[in-house]
Amino acid sequence: MSEAPVMRVVQAREGGVLTLTLDNPARRNALSVPLREQLFEALEAAQGDVSVRAVVVTGSGGTFCSGGDISGMDVRDAEQGRERMRRTHRIIRLMVGGRLPIVAAVEGWCVGAGLSVACASDTIVASAEARFMAGFNKVGLMADLGLPFTLPARIGVARARQVLFYAEPMNAAEAERIGLVDRVVPKGTALEAAQDIARGLAAQAALPIALTKRMLAEGLDAALERERDWQTMCFLSADHAEGRDAFMAKREPVFGGG
Repeated sequence: MSEAPVMRVVQAREGGVLTLTLDNPARRNALSVPLREQLFEALEAAQGDVSVRAVVVTGSGGTFCSGGDISGMDVRDAEQGRERMRRTHRIIRLMVGGRLPIVAAVEGWCVGAGLSVACASDTIVASAEARFMAGFNKVGLMADLGLPFTLPARIGVARARQVLFYAEPMNAAEAERIGLVDRVVPKGTALEAAQDIARGLAAQAALPIALTKRMLAEGLDAALERERDWQTMCFLSADHAEGRDAFMAKREPVFGGG
């Protein structure tokens, strides 16, 4: 009998800094439903722990996150789609509007839902060999997990269109140039650099940071509600069914516009 694949969020604590590591090596840290639930639970617990002053989010095995777990995307009706989005949006609300400053440490690929998680963070530190891509439209979906809100806030609407529409890979230097990434560091040092930044944030007065995050998050709830409805429409579309099948079969999709 084969063992169940590792699919967990590893927690490590150093002083006031909590590091959360996405660990789903079989799928390059794809954000499966179990992983999303664990990430939410860890973030929610941290929000209620006054001894936690900052959070670092990273991925194991030299990859930040390869996106959503396509194999687990089996939405059959509108209510199921809306519930799936509601549960995932809890993560984004905590990251963007919660009291704790969050630093993303990106090594390797940061794709799709992984890009959404990174952009929900306050600071993104990337390895010089990190790569970024949206990629949602390759499987017949719109960008989600708040990315239509957080990405334009980082790089502007015009550049966000280019990232979301064309799904082209972007290296760390280009990501830093357009403002997607805040700091580029040598390969293998993103986590160390992110934790150093988090320690600096943890030493600051907590209330001004929390209030500033809340103010900058204004408009997020409305954006997530629209996303909840519209992504559900995409989940139930023929194009998403084709995109999912093509991804699993490792072939190019043929979209019909439905």
